[in-house]
Amino acid sequence: MTLNLTVIVASTRPGRAGEPIASWFIERAKKHGAFDVTVADLKEIALPLLDEPKHPRFHQYEHEHTKRWSAIVDAADAFAIVSPEFNYGAPPALINAIDYVFKEWAYKPAGFVSYGGVSGGTRSVAMSKQILTTVKVMPIPEAVTIPFFATMLKEGVFHGNEDLEKAVKPMLDELQKWATALKTLR
Repeated sequence: MTLNLTVIVASTRPGRAGEPIASWFIERAKKHGAFDVTVADLKEIALPLLDEPKHPRFHQYEHEHTKRWSAIVDAADAFAIVSPEFNYGAPPALINAIDYVFKEWAYKPAGFVSYGGVSGGTRSVAMSKQILTTVKVMPIPEAVTIPFFATMLKEGVFHGNEDLEKAVKPMLDELQKWATALKTLR
């Protein structure tokens, strides 16, 4: 059974590293073979600050941007979130995107490809995990953590080192296991 993995690019900043890092990860996810891989780039999706008048749990969306985002999240069996760390926390665009919908997230696993300075984005991941569990997402511990990411960017292309390469497969293997198991709950 092929599962749908949605790679969420969480940064919306101009000149962001999220795009080249996501491209690097997506190439490896496709080679893994367990997933049909799609990309949800929050910069392109461009959700405004949450503007739905009704609570997301009612699933009564009025705006087209919400309906499009709902369909993207609903179609996924698992998520890989490519996320930087902003001021020791998660990017606001990611938190906003999580808050937009509710039922569509439930019973799906999420893994993180995080990047930053010395911490590699781990504080962002910790914050995001707390929020994701509230919408019934299972954040897995396996991750790709990229400290000092700027040293691995050359002319706009990300070049992961051997340790990062070794971290990808275990994360994808776990996402596959959890996605298969959780699919029975949806």
